[in-house]
Amino acid sequence: MERIYYDNAATTRLSDKALASMMPYLTDNFGNASSAYEFGMKSREAIDKSRDTIAKLINARPSEIYFTSGGTESDNWALIRTAEHFEEKTGKEGHIITTAIEHPAILNTCAYLEKRGFEVTYIKPEKSGLIDPRKIKDAIKENTVLISVMLVNNEIGTIEPVAEIGKIAHENNIIFHTDAVQAFGHLPINVSAMNIDLLSASAHKFNGPLGVGFLYINTGITLPSLIHGGSQERNRRAGTENVPGLVGMAAAAVESVSKINENREKIIKIRDHIIDRVLKVIPDAKLNGNIENRIYSNVNIGFKNIDGESLIIALDMAGLDASSGSACSAMSHDPSHVLTAIGLNSEEAGSAVRFTLGSENTMEESDRAVDILKTCVERLRG
Repeated sequence: MERIYYDNAATTRLSDKALASMMPYLTDNFGNASSAYEFGMKSREAIDKSRDTIAKLINARPSEIYFTSGGTESDNWALIRTAEHFEEKTGKEGHIITTAIEHPAILNTCAYLEKRGFEVTYIKPEKSGLIDPRKIKDAIKENTVLISVMLVNNEIGTIEPVAEIGKIAHENNIIFHTDAVQAFGHLPINVSAMNIDLLSASAHKFNGPLGVGFLYINTGITLPSLIHGGSQERNRRAGTENVPGLVGMAAAAVESVSKINENREKIIKIRDHIIDRVLKVIPDAKLNGNIENRIYSNVNIGFKNIDGESLIIALDMAGLDASSGSACSAMSHDPSHVLTAIGLNSEEAGSAVRFTLGSENTMEESDRAVDILKTCVERLRG
């Protein structure tokens, strides 16, 4: 029996089209894009084309797309350099507004900035995981330099009102950043219409290769380099370019964005079927988060009198891959900060399992997955 993979929020399978696009640059066209001769220029042309492709998909200019190693680097660049630039201009540490349910790439970067003297306000979500824009507005101070709110929560799938929050930021002359790692390739994104100044994305979340991503930087934003060295990325991000990775990311992006509606229609039926069956056949199961403002691929359910980590291990042994939250926090034994932030106690948060679906998952598979889940829960409950 084939394994069932329900952890697409952690990473996705590299698509066939993305792999095919990468192969020439892994074999014959291996020139360094910074070289002046023709062989290297072929790689440069491939990078430029990839940049144009990504830009069009979010209604940005190619000059506003900067390639990185992924979402974590992009988040660090956006937060740290925005804060430091404000300090350099004013001689004062600025104030940052974010939320209590952000990815560790944001929360740990904010903690680092707090140690350096910057002030950070963490907005608590509603029970559904939604961030109330009015709370953002009320938290603004004279020295607020940046607001950072994720577009889609990685644990419970809540889609945040970033356009409204971005509007509030702009009305107060504040830079707005969104971590769109769980959203790009799965939801339509228009940086202009959504009032976004800085946006982070990572290729392996939308069937692209691991280790590449991008940061959108609005032309009007001054954001100093994070990595110093050579003149790559227009002197703002040093390091030899990962040409195969960038080409693969662009190919995966085009494929994912073009299929957003098709994938949504298919996956939401599977997701709702899983939720309905689990809540019917497994006693004391509870859906975490809000069903209306939720990405179509996310299922996060808690099970009374169950240890989530033990359940994950049992599911793994039975052939079902799932998680208890962010892959970046998988080694932590603490309860999910997202689930405790929306009001769950430690026991409830510790009982949760996250299933995240992809375009390759099927309805037939979903019934088998629920059967495996039911068996594992019953065994653990004794």
